[in-house]
Parts: sequence; structure tokens; C-alpha cells
Amino acid sequence: MLNRVAIIGFGEVGGIFASDLHAAGVTRIAVFDANQAARTRAFSHAGVTSCDSAQAAVEQADLVIIAVTAAATLDAVRASLAGLRHAPLVVDVTSVSPGTRQEADRLVTAAGGRYVEAAIMTSVPPKGIGSPMLLGGVHAAAFVEAVDGLGMQLTLFASEIGKASAVKMCRSVMIKGLEALAMESMLAARRYGVEETVLKSLNDTLPHADWTALAGYLVSRSLLHGRRRAEEVREVVRTVSDIDVEAIMSTAIAQRQQWAYDVGQRIAPETIRSADLIQMLDAITASGS
Repeated sequence: MLNRVAIIGFGEVGGIFASDLHAAGVTRIAVFDANQAARTRAFSHAGVTSCDSAQAAVEQADLVIIAVTAAATLDAVRASLAGLRHAPLVVDVTSVSPGTRQEADRLVTAAGGRYVEAAIMTSVPPKGIGSPMLLGGVHAAAFVEAVDGLGMQLTLFASEIGKASAVKMCRSVMIKGLEALAMESMLAARRYGVEETVLKSLNDTLPHADWTALAGYLVSRSLLHGRRRAEEVREVVRTVSDIDVEAIMSTAIAQRQQWAYDVGQRIAPETIRSADLIQMLDAITASGS
């Protein structure tokens, strides 16, 4: 089992992975984040060493996990390159287009690392490192072997870099799009005073155990994480456009996700985290949006 892991990016995913890896028995976890506050937070995690540079974090690692936002992916990879001469596995769990993955693979390979793309196929908080992932690249099997016993759910998907990411990106059109649709539909319905009837109609058409709770969850995720989602969907736009499909819906989804994040900055965090649909919708209106 691996004992030396580096995590580049200490946001939600990086923090969860660090905690889960430590709990699974990984004794040495080095972390770097470009944000000073994130690096400071890392000091409070058991078994984690916060580093002042990506190079310092990766240069002794057997496994490097890239867990930054979509827009920061290539910058994070480039910042790590000087520390990859000892050929560690570099597992990229960011949500980016196949083209971005292929560029990251070229950079890592040229620096001596062994690149693996990992498309996380669910929201990370419920399952942490046990979240199901599709793997791509010629080094994917070596990664599966290296993390045996850590409780990861890994599927060898393709030897070609980009296929796993294509699955993730096409899925994101639906998942991030559903969040954007819920925001727009429910906000308009609340202002017309017809939200209860709309929700009942949705349940009749698309049966779900609790559409109110589902819509509340979807809206809360955009308010909390819309900036990160907008970055991801901009990668979706690239993914769709690269194979000559006009990214009409994806472009609009990115705009709505960014809008949701901007609005969320003006709403009390406890209101958002409650995921109470009506409270959130009323708070959006009260914010002037």
C-alpha cells in the first residue's frame, strides 16, 4: 500500500481525500494549494503536511493527486513538473475536457511522471475516496494495483486519455444542467406564487420521492459551488464543441451556474446549507437578484 501521497488542491475534494487516505492508513500526505488559507487549513488535518510549493509536495510522493478546479488544472500540473523526475503516478481527478487531459498527460509524461485520468462519477462528499471513478491511460492499471486496500472504487475504462473525461463531461451537461434548470424554474415559480403546483406537476411527470427536497438540494449546490461548476461546464463547452456539436445549452448552463455562485455570496451560509428550497428562493429575492 502507498505511504507517500501528495495532493495538489486542498478544497472540498482534496480535504476529503486527505482525511480518508489518512483513515485508511496512509501515513505521509503532503499538500499544496495556491490559496494561503487552504494551506493553513491543511495544518489541522491529521497526518497532513502543508507545503509551500507544488514541487515540494510532490517530489517525495509515490502518488500525486491533482484535485484543483477545472480552470486551475494545467497551472497545477505545470507547478508540479519539476518534482516528477522519480516517476510517481499522477492521478488527475479534475473535471476537464478530453483536450485538457491530453495536454496534462503530455506535460506529465515529458517530466517523467505517469499520468492517469480519473473521472469521478458522483458527488464526492457522500463516499469520499470510495466514489466510483473511471480511469484512463496506460498507467491506470498500475494505479489500481498501488491503491489496493484503500477502499477505492475504480474501473479501468480506456487506455486512451480523454475517453473517461468524455463520459464525465457529457454527464455534466445533464447534472449541472439539471441544477441550472431547477434554479431558474423554482425561482420564477416562487415569484409567481405557484411553486407548490409546479413541484406537484414535476412529481407527476418525473416521479421522485420528494421533489421539494431534490430541488432544494440542486439549488443549494449551485449557490455554494456555482463558480467551480461554471468552470467545469466551460470545459464541457470545449468538449462538445471539439466534436462539432454546438454547445448551446452548455454555454447557458455555465452562465447560470456562475450567476448562482455570485448570488450565493450575498446569502447567509446557514441558509444555503439548510437546503430549504423556499428559504433559499426568498433569500435570493431579498438579495436583489
